Amino acid sequence: MYNQQVFYISTDKSKMDIDIIHQYLSEESYWAKGIPRDIVEKSVANAFCFGVFYKDKQVGFAKVITDFTTIAYLGDVFILNDYRGLGLSKLLLENIMNHPELQGLRRWILLTADAHELYKKFGWNNIKDPARWMEVHTKNPYQ
Repeated sequence: MYNQQVFYISTDKSKMDIDIIHQYLSEESYWAKGIPRDIVEKSVANAFCFGVFYKDKQVGFAKVITDFTTIAYLGDVFILNDYRGLGLSKLLLENIMNHPELQGLRRWILLTADAHELYKKFGWNNIKDPARWMEVHTKNPYQ
C-alpha cells in the first residue's frame, strides 16, 4: 500500500516525464492511440500541465488548454494503472479545479467516454444544448 502523503501535484513543466506521458497516451489511452512523441512534447509545451507524482516518479497527468480568462479545455487525464484506486484522480481534479489561475472562467469543457461520475463530483454536467456545439473531428489521426 502507498502512503498517501508521498503523492503530490506539480505544474512545473520541467518535472513532466514525456516518456511516461507519451507511453500512456500512445499505448494505453483510447483517445490518442499511436500519438507521436513530438506531438506529445508540443502539447505539453503549449498547455498548463498538472503532474501527479509518487516521490519523484510521475504517475498521473492532465493538461488544461486555456486563455486563463474565459475558457478551459481539460484533456489527457490519466493515472497509471498501478496507482488507480488511491483517490489520485480526485486529488488531481481538486488541484485543477481549485488552482488560483483557473478561477472565474466562464466555461470548462472536456470529452470523456467513461469518467462521467468522477467529473460530476466536481460540478461537471452534460452539455445542456448540444445543438449549439460544433466540431471538426479527425478520428484516429495517429494510426
